[in-house]
Amino acid sequence: MSSQNGARGIGLVVLDMAGTTVRDDGLVERAFSAAAEALGVEPGGDEHARMLEYVRTTMGESKITVFRALFGAEDRARKANEVFEESYASLVDGGRISPVPGAREAIEGWRAEGRKVALTTGFARVTQDAILDALGWRDLADLTLCPADAGRGRPYPDMILTALLRTGTDDVRAVAVAGDTAYDMLSGVRSGAAIVAGVLTGAHDRAALTDAGATHVLDSVAALPAIVGRA
Repeated sequence: MSSQNGARGIGLVVLDMAGTTVRDDGLVERAFSAAAEALGVEPGGDEHARMLEYVRTTMGESKITVFRALFGAEDRARKANEVFEESYASLVDGGRISPVPGAREAIEGWRAEGRKVALTTGFARVTQDAILDALGWRDLADLTLCPADAGRGRPYPDMILTALLRTGTDDVRAVAVAGDTAYDMLSGVRSGAAIVAGVLTGAHDRAALTDAGATHVLDSVAALPAIVGRA
């Protein structure tokens, strides 16, 4: 099988950001706590603990969808999401993120081979751009996508299929997906991607990734080029 750009096998690699290609050292939980407190949920209480556990379980899902499930009313969900995004962006600006070792090299290597690379996230575009700017990654990948760019976030396959369309990739079997959450795996499976790789540098463990349909479970994204190269 050949992709539209001449690379054999896998022609498009779709990568999650936080937890997969980017280390954020728990910033999601810190930003959630700020959002919950803004809506009257006190840190340390039972309600806060219940909500935080839900956030952990649904890592990888579109954040506004998570807040709709937690806070119900649309105005409250949007307020929580707004505070979350502002808090996360401020933490990012404070230099509290870094690349997962080997991630940049993997992306550069795939593009040198003629493969396309898309970076995806469950965050809003403003937060995704803040991460890209903090790392100097604006031009690293061929494409960056957030849920609003595709219609729906994970666990739906929309971002992966949007990446396929925008890069001109002609077959879902020429797509590899990687992420650190069960929601990443579900979106990859639903898209029909040939490789759906879970990585152990983020939110979910081997069992959760496997149960959600991972074709491979890797220590980190740095191990993915070898899998892609054999496909």
